[in-house]
Amino acid sequence: MLSHADFLDVSLPDFVGVMSLYTRGIAPHNHTTTTNQRGDAMSYNLIAIGNNAKTIKGDGAEFETAIEYMKPFKTVFKGKVHNLCAMAETAGCAAGCLNTAGRGQMSSVQRGRERKTMLWLSDRIAYMDALHIDLTKFRKRNLKRGVKPCVRLNGTSDIQYEKTGIMEQFPEIQFYDYTKIVKRAYTKMPDNYHLTLSYSEANADYAEQVLTAVRETGINAAVVFRDKLPKTFKGLPVIDGDKDDLRFLDPKGVIVGLKAKGSAKKDTSGFVIDA
Repeated sequence: MLSHADFLDVSLPDFVGVMSLYTRGIAPHNHTTTTNQRGDAMSYNLIAIGNNAKTIKGDGAEFETAIEYMKPFKTVFKGKVHNLCAMAETAGCAAGCLNTAGRGQMSSVQRGRERKTMLWLSDRIAYMDALHIDLTKFRKRNLKRGVKPCVRLNGTSDIQYEKTGIMEQFPEIQFYDYTKIVKRAYTKMPDNYHLTLSYSEANADYAEQVLTAVRETGINAAVVFRDKLPKTFKGLPVIDGDKDDLRFLDPKGVIVGLKAKGSAKKDTSGFVIDA
């Protein structure tokens, strides 16, 4: 399902205005209601559920996952280019980025992601207020049903949300993300925030940094393989990461194997590995 922001066809000032209404507890007239796979009505601004084939596999009686998608790189704001996925070019994953996979090919979806990105860049307070409202709704609805709420804030970005304090405000939510910022593996994360490093051989130094972090910290690394998954990689057992997206349930000391999808199948940068 697409989030409210994906359909909101207004200018940036209007969008910020809509967010400001929410911070004062006033619902705008054009607020859009979406329905998840269970048929439950809900409305969100930044996060969305049911729009990722892999997270749906893990959703059910125990878990439900919401993801936020933003524009990962090359957003121009105030004359400067901003990349919300800072390591995309270094890791070589820009060409095969999931930002344009599936619904990401739709212009309306891309406009929605850019609006959310512009809100993050232009008014951080309004953005965090809107996110807080979304998470509050998502938490309340799932806890009422006895379902564990799970959230990936970096669906197509790599923002260091642990610096915002948002996880500590929602201890009942299990947050998790994939990241290419290796130093995060050495940083104490909130108890309810799980990270998986993303491996790439597009840059030899980066690849070695990831493997070193895996050995030194015990963090898992996700590796995208072109065809079938190998049994081991770099001496570590490989698990099938496509069965579901609940990375916080993975055993430690493994490689999370993912199969290349869409345009990534043709990647030659080193991001996609030939087993």
